[in-house]
Amino acid sequence: MMLLMHPYAQKRSRYIYVFWVLFMIIGLFSMYFHMTLSFLGQLLDEIAILWLLGSGYSIWMPRCYFPSFLGGNRTSNKELRHLIEVSVVLWAIALTSWISDRLLCSFWQRIHFFYLHSIWHVLISITFPYGMVTMALVDANYEMPGETLKVRYWPRDNWPVGLPYVEIRGDDKNC
Repeated sequence: MMLLMHPYAQKRSRYIYVFWVLFMIIGLFSMYFHMTLSFLGQLLDEIAILWLLGSGYSIWMPRCYFPSFLGGNRTSNKELRHLIEVSVVLWAIALTSWISDRLLCSFWQRIHFFYLHSIWHVLISITFPYGMVTMALVDANYEMPGETLKVRYWPRDNWPVGLPYVEIRGDDKNC
């Protein structure tokens, strides 16, 4: 993700690298917590999540203050609408698996299905790039109005599932 979004980070703000590093730190602290089930591991994980949210707010919120389309998904940009819809659906499925794991734990244990918490982690990790690219597109409308941004997917644009990133298109005009 850091390599794919490097052109955007160079033009917009290098503080975005802090955001990605914090996401990796959350992964490490989450792994530590799940290996030890210690209070310290959980505390470190939660603090890192709060720092990630705070850094995202400081990078993407100062000038745009969340436009009105976030209230009702009203936007003419089809790429942005698609990213928002996929983010919301992935987040809802992840949240459902987490809640089901918490509330119906004894049922899942009786039928020998122990994977809902793992599914939560995988889905929320997939949701992260979609949400980040969504915020990058919204931010670019306000902070980089002269740039043309295109949502691309790694490894291929035509695959049904891919890692989204923002590509900054150069001026294609020839004089």
